[in-house]
Amino acid sequence: MMEYVFEPSQIPTVAVNGTSKRFPVRRIFCVGRNYAEHTREMGGDPDREPPFFFTKPADAVVDSGTEIPFPQATSDLHHEMELVVAIGKGGANISQEMASKHIFGFGAGIDLTRRDLQQIAKDKRRPWDSGKAFDQSAPCAALTKASEITNITSSRIWLTVNGETRQSATISDLIWSVDEVIAFLSVEFALRPGDLIYTGTPAGVGAIKSGDKIEGYVEGLTPISFTLK
Repeated sequence: MMEYVFEPSQIPTVAVNGTSKRFPVRRIFCVGRNYAEHTREMGGDPDREPPFFFTKPADAVVDSGTEIPFPQATSDLHHEMELVVAIGKGGANISQEMASKHIFGFGAGIDLTRRDLQQIAKDKRRPWDSGKAFDQSAPCAALTKASEITNITSSRIWLTVNGETRQSATISDLIWSVDEVIAFLSVEFALRPGDLIYTGTPAGVGAIKSGDKIEGYVEGLTPISFTLK
C-alpha cells in the first residue's frame, strides 16, 4: 500500500448533468484570443495569429453557485466567459476530423484574470501564471455530455454582471473552431481524459468587484454563476 508523507489533496472535479458522477479534472488548458473582436480589444490581429495556449492548475476549478473571495494581490479582476470542452478520450496529433471523438462533453466556464498582474507579465515578457493561474480562477458549470448536444457551434454565449450583459457572441464566432483547437493543442500536448479546454472569450471583458453577481451562459448548457465576496 502506498504511503505518503501527508494526506494527498482530493482530485478536483466538475459536476455532470443527469448523473451523480463527477468528471475528474486532470489539467486545464486555455486558448488565448480566439474571438476576433476580443483579439482586437486586446491589441492583437485575428487574421494572422495562430492559437496559443496557457494553463491553470486543476484545482482552480470551482462549481457554479459558489461564493468566491476577491483574489489577493490584484485590484483589477476581469471576467472572461468561455465554452469549456471536456476531453474523455486521450491522444496526440489528433486530426480535426477525429477531434469530436475525443470530447466527453461541454460546459459553461469563466476564466478569471488578474488583469493588472497579467499586464505586468506582458510588459516584462514573462509567463502569465500570476495573472491567470491563481486559486479559484476557473469556475465551471455542470458538463453536458456531447451525445446530448446537436450543434454547439450555433449556440449563443453571453455573460452578465448584476443582470447587465457584458459579453455576447455565438460559438461560430471562434477564430479557431473546437475541432481545430483540439487538433492544434494535441500537437503540443498529449491530451488525456480529464483535461478541460477553455476555448476563448468574446469581446466585452471587464472588471468585477466584491459584491458582484456574475452569470454566464452558453445556449443549451447549464449556466455558470457565482458571487464575489
